[in-house]
Amino acid sequence: MKDFRKCTVYQIYPKSFYDSNGDGLGDLAGVTAKLDYIKALGVDYIWLTPFFVSPQKDNGYDVEDYYNIDPRYGTMEDFEELSAQAKKRGIRLMLDMVFNHTSSRNQWFAKAMAGDEKYKNYYIFKKGKGPGIPPTNWESKFGGSAWEYLPQMDEYYLHLFDVSQPDLNWDNEEVRREVAKVVRFWMDKGVQGFRFDVINLISKGAFEDDDQGDGRRFYTDGPKIHEYLKELNALSFGQNADIITVGEMSSTTMENCFKYAGADSHELSMVFNFHHLKVDFMGNEKWVLVPFDFKKLKDILFDWQVNMSDHNAWNAVFWCNHDQPRVVSRFGDEGIYWKESAKMLATVIHCLRGTPYIYQGEELGMTNPGFTDISQYRDVESLNHFQILQDKGLNKQCAYDILSVHSRDNSRTPVQWTDEENGGFTTGTPWIEVNKNYKTINAASQVDDPDSVFNYYRQLVQLRKDNDVIAYGDVVPVDPHHPKIFAYERNYEGRQVLVVCNFYKTPEIWDLGRDLAGYKVILSNYASHDFSGTAIKLKPYESIIFEKV
Repeated sequence: MKDFRKCTVYQIYPKSFYDSNGDGLGDLAGVTAKLDYIKALGVDYIWLTPFFVSPQKDNGYDVEDYYNIDPRYGTMEDFEELSAQAKKRGIRLMLDMVFNHTSSRNQWFAKAMAGDEKYKNYYIFKKGKGPGIPPTNWESKFGGSAWEYLPQMDEYYLHLFDVSQPDLNWDNEEVRREVAKVVRFWMDKGVQGFRFDVINLISKGAFEDDDQGDGRRFYTDGPKIHEYLKELNALSFGQNADIITVGEMSSTTMENCFKYAGADSHELSMVFNFHHLKVDFMGNEKWVLVPFDFKKLKDILFDWQVNMSDHNAWNAVFWCNHDQPRVVSRFGDEGIYWKESAKMLATVIHCLRGTPYIYQGEELGMTNPGFTDISQYRDVESLNHFQILQDKGLNKQCAYDILSVHSRDNSRTPVQWTDEENGGFTTGTPWIEVNKNYKTINAASQVDDPDSVFNYYRQLVQLRKDNDVIAYGDVVPVDPHHPKIFAYERNYEGRQVLVVCNFYKTPEIWDLGRDLAGYKVILSNYASHDFSGTAIKLKPYESIIFEKV
């Protein structure tokens, strides 16, 4: 049995990972082809975003058939071969399960639309408040109303996401049984990890107008959420102690996460929360351009670290995924300090308490692509908001500037494998453009370079396996109000690790307030260091991991 506290998970967005057949789309055989690369990184699990049959309105998060592989990604035989080859290398698979909603092309919804009352009750249908007036004023996460009117029924159905993604009715026990059945099917295929998409939205509360916001307070961390997760645990993955689970928690509260990921709560192994990735938003509004708030970033990360530890609950720790911009573009430097900032940002996350997640290409320091035309974008959320921003009065250039920073497509450009055409991703035409910097940022140039971003990530992954203090220790913020330094201690069974990171491109002299004579450097993103007594002279984006001796 693997201890997930010592493990690292590598997220793969198959569509953009590696194309094995030249059709411009990454596929499961492409993942199999790159398993030795993933093994070299040292990770324990591969999290695969959805590859089930889907019309791809939301890049696979609109599932038409939970039991079959979408032909564009391959076949069930391809999946079984991937599973077998990963197992040979000691790597386990984690599948992404989308159970808040289905595709409108799912057979359940098709039967509901045909008037089958059993399947109509699988979804959430409501009468409007009047002619042309939806049941509530809730807004979709992708813009516009969260309700779609069906004239043939004179009713609306709820879709918290795209109109093609109707929400499931988890208050219906039959729905909950169907969902558990899906999980057991993939367990029987040897899957040993599950990531549950926006799982804390499945229990809806009162269907009322929201006079304070977009409606999320009525469906986030809803009234029966913990009951439903305990039930799903008991009916499926909880039957195998080797299986790890992670819940994506949208706009959640820490108090709920103590329960979701509590050691004895019988819900999930760990949780993703996104509060620290809203520090360059204006409130909950991401479609704006504001500088990131470093103090807020530290406050949120430390608050979650300390309190989750105090309540014996477990975090997933991360910067990047398929829905987030590239972190080196977001909080680091794309220019002269690209390598140093990429390594520094990795240090911050990988030494925290929690299971680290690496998103494909993050270990290479991949950056946002800098798209300049709407024709380059593919993401439904981005396409919708390009129009919404202009409807609000912004000119096209302002809309482009915002998309270039916040679009989900920033992380969805193909992995840059080589300096050959299309970054070695495909021999065909890629489904979305490859970042133009693939000539200088690519895997081939980094794997054998001991000073590369890739090899720094590899060392961080190994450090967690080798050091119990990083896997199990508590977290003590150090100088938490400093305007440039991100520093903290990890303590476990008399051992101590001190992590010091300069988050900015300007040098900084920092007084720790204690003598560093009793510490040794165990990993850093610079070859030399300058510290004596209580002071450290930190270079731009410098990170140092000290161990007390």
